[in-house]
Amino acid sequence: MAPRVMPAATRSPISPVCLVERGHLSMLRWIVLLLLFLLFGLQLKLWFGSSSMQEVDSLRTAVKKQTVDNARLQKRNQALAADVHDLKHGDQAVEARARTELGLIKTGEVFYQVVDQPARPASSSAPSAAASRGSP
Repeated sequence: MAPRVMPAATRSPISPVCLVERGHLSMLRWIVLLLLFLLFGLQLKLWFGSSSMQEVDSLRTAVKKQTVDNARLQKRNQALAADVHDLKHGDQAVEARARTELGLIKTGEVFYQVVDQPARPASSSAPSAAASRGSP
């Protein structure tokens, strides 16, 4: 009996039968094993190595915190820059600051200080009930 030969047009170039016949099946196993090992190693590095997901998350948190701090400090710097500009170019700002912080008074002005009086007890000013009835 003569071996059956399939025409070249009907054979697939990479069929399992073809690979077994050529001895490439063991080579594919080694390639798959190598790729799985490589995938496992990359996953370990991603989750537990340097620059891992935990470290990236902590760095994102630190960046958010620093951004908030920078915005707060930028607002403060703008306020201070406005104060410096007012102090350099305006006499009113210097005068207002001297009055509020140092308590300075211009010549010819009179200073009045208002002091609150302590509250009086309400029961001491009311007459007693026996005196108001009139005793005989």
